[in-house]
Amino acid sequence: MEADPYAESGEYLDLLSQGAWQALRVPIGKALRHVVPAAGPIVDVGAGSGLGVVVAAEAVADADIVAVEPSPVLRAVLLARVAGAEDLRRRVTVQAADVASMRLPAGVGGVMAINMIGHLPPTRRAAFFADVRKRLAPGAPLIVNLQPPAEVTTVPQSEFVSVVVGDRSYTGSGAARPAGEDSVTWTMTYRVLTGQGAVEREVVVNYPWYVLSRQRLLDELAGAGFTTSVGEMDVVTAISPG
Repeated sequence: MEADPYAESGEYLDLLSQGAWQALRVPIGKALRHVVPAAGPIVDVGAGSGLGVVVAAEAVADADIVAVEPSPVLRAVLLARVAGAEDLRRRVTVQAADVASMRLPAGVGGVMAINMIGHLPPTRRAAFFADVRKRLAPGAPLIVNLQPPAEVTTVPQSEFVSVVVGDRSYTGSGAARPAGEDSVTWTMTYRVLTGQGAVEREVVVNYPWYVLSRQRLLDELAGAGFTTSVGEMDVVTAISPG
């Protein structure tokens, strides 16, 4: 696996992602209706801190789940979340791997790839789609979501989220700049503010991100043999043919 891109920022991501996952819960829950539990587990690729694992476990009560996450920081939160709930502890297996090194069963009942597809360069993305396609049961879904930007462009600095815990505010902001013909670099800033608004801590990290328009994603999935539909929040459901 590559170096952990969340070594410094992972402390903040679960807290700052909870609001976004509340919005994603409904469209992802609808997509998960296509899961075929008898064919194998749901695989959550890039499971992060496990917010999506909870959504999958609630949406498909009889499915086992394989949660794949390469970051030790995020995986620590993921394991704590799984171990702290009896139902999750029984059903969820955590795998320390990235897309290149993960070990999936021959048959799976569904795959989630939420908030992660931009981490994959085009060649690896194509290999990922092909690998998932051959493992998915007929009619089972690959669930992917799109995140901005859809093209190589400059994104001005803006604050995305702010959450208050006790007398501290935790904020996440970011900006993007072109980094190649199909990628940008996100510069993300995470701050902890005191009740008086002073910056107590600040972490600045850079993430490479491969841009992907809706049409390009749909074309790539169609080329891999999937039938696709687009739901709310740009959640794409790609169905493996029967």
